Amino acid sequence: MRQFSVELDELHEKVLQMGGQVESAIHRSVRALVERDPEQARQVLRDEARINQMEIDIDNLTTRLLALRQPMARDLRFLTAAMKINTDLERMGDLAVNIAQRALSLIAQAPVKPLIDIPKMAQLVESMLLRSLDAFVKGDAEVALSILPADDEVDSLRDAVYQELVQYMQRDPTTVPSAVDLIFVARNLERIADHATNIAEDVVFLVKGVDVRHHASQTQEEVG
Repeated sequence: MRQFSVELDELHEKVLQMGGQVESAIHRSVRALVERDPEQARQVLRDEARINQMEIDIDNLTTRLLALRQPMARDLRFLTAAMKINTDLERMGDLAVNIAQRALSLIAQAPVKPLIDIPKMAQLVESMLLRSLDAFVKGDAEVALSILPADDEVDSLRDAVYQELVQYMQRDPTTVPSAVDLIFVARNLERIADHATNIAEDVVFLVKGVDVRHHASQTQEEVG
């Protein structure tokens, strides 16, 4: 049992390391866009292989522990949550790569507009990811639950970005290529927020053994 505890600690640390790598990729991709810095975007592209390898390592370790240790109760929930969080983190990494690629495209074009809402979205999304990982570290369901409403705020910001960019395209068709790139950036940030929400929901399941997916508005009352 002591060896199993050591292995669980190792898995815990690997998930956190991957989370840090993904958070860095998200931050760099948006920084590349805002600062028009192609090197930041290229670094995100270079780091993709490392994130993918981390996903494989975590998946292999989790599968081995499930097969050999046959865990029960909370340990089983932890391994299940770790597998799901691993998948969400890898997909976040892919979305950061998408943003970096759009940033490279946008850097080569004249700016459409001052970037205000997208950096605000990015800041909120990064906060959601960091808080969800913090909740995972501490096993804190309350922190995890507090993250869920932020997903609606990200959705609202995405809608505002869409509406404004559509107006730009209608007024000046030459802005269409850049505006479309920005729309995809906003969409990718919104999807990252969805994955951060998934992690928060997994933490609630890990700590409370309660599935709060699809009815976040009720979770404060049902889980408490």
